[in-house]
Amino acid sequence: MQESERPIGIFDSGIGGLTVYRALKKLLPGERFVYLGDTARLPYGTKSPRTIIRFSLENAEFLTKFDVKALVVACNTSSSVALDELKKKYPQLVIMGVIEPSARMALNLSPRKKIGVIGTEATIRSGKYQKFLRERGAEVFSKACPLFVPLVEEGWIDHPVTRMVAEEYLGEFKNRVDTLILGCTHYPVIKKAISLAVGEDKILVESGEAVGIELKKILNSRGLLSRENQDNDLFFVTDYLQKFERVASLFLGKKVKIEERKFSLC
Repeated sequence: MQESERPIGIFDSGIGGLTVYRALKKLLPGERFVYLGDTARLPYGTKSPRTIIRFSLENAEFLTKFDVKALVVACNTSSSVALDELKKKYPQLVIMGVIEPSARMALNLSPRKKIGVIGTEATIRSGKYQKFLRERGAEVFSKACPLFVPLVEEGWIDHPVTRMVAEEYLGEFKNRVDTLILGCTHYPVIKKAISLAVGEDKILVESGEAVGIELKKILNSRGLLSRENQDNDLFFVTDYLQKFERVASLFLGKKVKIEERKFSLC
């Protein structure tokens, strides 16, 4: 197999990373993808950095068995904590997290450089978004929104409880920001509720599109961009959940077959 025809690996703690997959598939239709959702151990956002790094390395080890040419860390929590360790272990791979591409897009789009960041407790606590944005002159407002992930995993995408929680979390952002980074890949699934809560005039930045634009440039510059349209992507979870398949099909707009793969958990 030519190097350019090797697949791209994506992992997340659960279903949220499929929003990144969806954007990548649109921007890179010639690529083949292998997706892993670590549903057995979600959520990552409340766990210690040591545990997040271990989980991330185990996810990457599973995906490298498919001879991937690139690895997308779709999980903001893993990107904020484990990216350096992943790059150290797999120097031969193109490895991309979601934080810097999303922050760069927000800086380019924000008219007044007043940028909000929402994410899991671990992502916000890491300060990676805040540091990157402030170093480039932005005024930053951040908030952890831990209830959003279980709401998405439950499939409560357009639900009164989701709208109520979003209003509780984000009401304070209305008069503070012009741009909001959805700093967790689960959050675009409830984008409507978030937009209503923060104000529909606000610019919302999703990591999938930001990552796709930058990944396409990198693969092209290295001669790794596939030119053949492919539709044989693989989807794995570490614990089979029927609702995962149902919700995945709902926001991907097509039915997908999810396979369960249990790998050794240290």
